[in-house]
Amino acid sequence: MNGHRHARRGRADPDQRLLVRARRRLTAQVAGAISVVLALVGVLILCFMVHEQDASARRELSAAGRALVAHPPPCVWLFELRGGTVQSSPGAPVSLPVRAELDRIARGGAPRVTEAEVAGRGYLVRTQRRGDAIVQAVMDLRYQAAERNRLLRTLAIAEIAGLLAALFVGQVVSRRAIAPLGEALARQRRFSADVSHELRAPLTRLNTRAQLLARRMRGGTDPILLIDEVDQLVTGSRQLGEVVEDLLQSARFQRLRRPFGPVDLAALAAEAVVAENARAQAQEVTIELRCEGAGDHVVRGVESALRRVLSALLDNALGHTGPGGHIWVTLSSEPDVVRLAVRDDGAGLDPGDTERLFTRFVGGGFGLGLALVREVVEGHHGTITADGRPGAGAVFVVRLPADAAGPPSRPPGEPEPAGRSAREPA
Repeated sequence: MNGHRHARRGRADPDQRLLVRARRRLTAQVAGAISVVLALVGVLILCFMVHEQDASARRELSAAGRALVAHPPPCVWLFELRGGTVQSSPGAPVSLPVRAELDRIARGGAPRVTEAEVAGRGYLVRTQRRGDAIVQAVMDLRYQAAERNRLLRTLAIAEIAGLLAALFVGQVVSRRAIAPLGEALARQRRFSADVSHELRAPLTRLNTRAQLLARRMRGGTDPILLIDEVDQLVTGSRQLGEVVEDLLQSARFQRLRRPFGPVDLAALAAEAVVAENARAQAQEVTIELRCEGAGDHVVRGVESALRRVLSALLDNALGHTGPGGHIWVTLSSEPDVVRLAVRDDGAGLDPGDTERLFTRFVGGGFGLGLALVREVVEGHHGTITADGRPGAGAVFVVRLPADAAGPPSRPPGEPEPAGRSAREPA
């Protein structure tokens, strides 16, 4: 049994897990790259700021060396050593000046700028001789340190915000980058599943009919009486070729764009019933075809695709109907609509699962055939519904727009489809 009526959630898809891991890895790589760039930019900004602060401080100290001790530039204190007495700028810290630098210049040392730490504070100090006095300009570095700390906090916040933005950008980029791969893998899985499902029913029919034909030939049946069986084998192999052609086009990721034309649904139903007759006989199942109402049962569509709809519905019914069971294929006309119903008295279905029956599941064969049926029916602007009860059989109803142009013309000598209320014995 193909289990179309018992939908379940399959195991986690390994391909999906692979895509998720690839997406996460790409997200991390993109976010990491953006974060490294932001960090490098932040380091460059910090280095530039430190350099500019130092250069500016040195220029200010150089200029301050020419100012009056009583009127120093902002953030700078001046100290003047003259005759052993040190004169300080108003408000200068009591721990200043730096006596070692004053003594060094007094001994004939060259002017220089240096950093010094006095009483736990950092200072930038320039000491030089001016006339008969030694002048020392001192700048408190805590203001520059405060500016650097503010810059560091700003850069840290910007790095965090940039990391969050990078994660978002990486997620978007990874989704877009992985999407084609995911689509290709999905198409590959879908093609493999479609091949396994679409070829199973026609191959089963051909195999069953070939076995019966071989058995009759071994039993001494007159070959003339087996011509119809051989013709059915030829027809089945031709229809199998149509399925393979459709699947090959699907393998090239192209939608079937065959032109729609008038299709006699009654003729297709008769062909499908005859094609499944041998398998139904082997399973001791009776298939009955009924054409109700006046008028033709002609729709517009692709004949090979609609033939696969009938084949899938009959295959599904046979898979759920036991020995002695019955399957009814009923065609009727509604205003501008042709109605096709496939009913059986088999295992039935849970009414709560009717919508999930048409959901594609890869793995285990659940829901695939009916999902393909819905795709074809909706591609023909039609609808399909299911109903039933556990143990009381099920019915699948397909409604397709009727073709107002009338029935398609048949080549001379081609027989008409099975008559109305025709019964195909199993």
